[in-house]
Amino acid sequence: MANIGFIGLGVMGTPMAKNLLGGGHQLFVHTRSKPEVDPFEGKANFCASGSDVTRKADVIFVMVPDTADVDLVLFGENGVAAALSAGKMVIDLSSISPIETKEFAQKINALGCEYLDAPVSGGEVGAKAATLTIMVGGSEAGFEKAKPYFELMGKNITHVGENGAGQTCKVANQIIVALNIQAVAEAMLFASKAGADPVRVRQALMGGFASSRILEVHGERMLKRTFNPGFRIALHQKDLNLALQGAKTLGVSLPNTAMVQQLFQVCQANGLGQQDHSGLCQAVEIMSNHTIA
Repeated sequence: MANIGFIGLGVMGTPMAKNLLGGGHQLFVHTRSKPEVDPFEGKANFCASGSDVTRKADVIFVMVPDTADVDLVLFGENGVAAALSAGKMVIDLSSISPIETKEFAQKINALGCEYLDAPVSGGEVGAKAATLTIMVGGSEAGFEKAKPYFELMGKNITHVGENGAGQTCKVANQIIVALNIQAVAEAMLFASKAGADPVRVRQALMGGFASSRILEVHGERMLKRTFNPGFRIALHQKDLNLALQGAKTLGVSLPNTAMVQQLFQVCQANGLGQQDHSGLCQAVEIMSNHTIA
């Protein structure tokens, strides 16, 4: 049994922390939002700050929305870094900038501690079922040490490379997912507007070469209009911004990524940013004055 810290009990963090707790570990948690802590009453130890978590835990997980949030958790007042001692491990599960991840890792490593960037894919469903895909950047030794914890949260666990490689892999993942959601949205809209039953069209496509996990899960969401968030539009737009910022730095062109980012912006401008990213279909619905029926 290990002493594990977990900072950030949101839509993804809560079930992930539960799965670590289910592995028999002692859990020390910190969150800024009181409603998130209810599932842990009587089961985990609540801490007043990131520093408090760090003093009591040997492995500290972080799962927060953006790069600035990770920076604050690690290096802000009463942050994780202020209480680190040699030999401890920090694992960032958030999806953030690969460039700044490398800088964070250097600072944590300089304190004699291991740092892994380990963003995840699979959404709330995967977090609850402990079937997440986990993309890990960091040392081979650190990865092997952390692997038993990752196995409590996910199934497809890959050591991608050194620090920053995990975040780079996640950005690539988000490009693929976003473009696939847009493809499914356009196909369902086209079928619906043409007078075909989009439910039956999707059923037919699921048996052919167009079949995909996105068509299966998010295609159904589009048809049933179930846009309660597993992964919010606002967060996916943030990830595509990371992709476009990285593309500018690298001098490469990502034209379709830029287009889908603008469609996410259509959703944001219409107050849809807190919906599930499958709700991207509403951007083309607004532009076409037609709702997938």
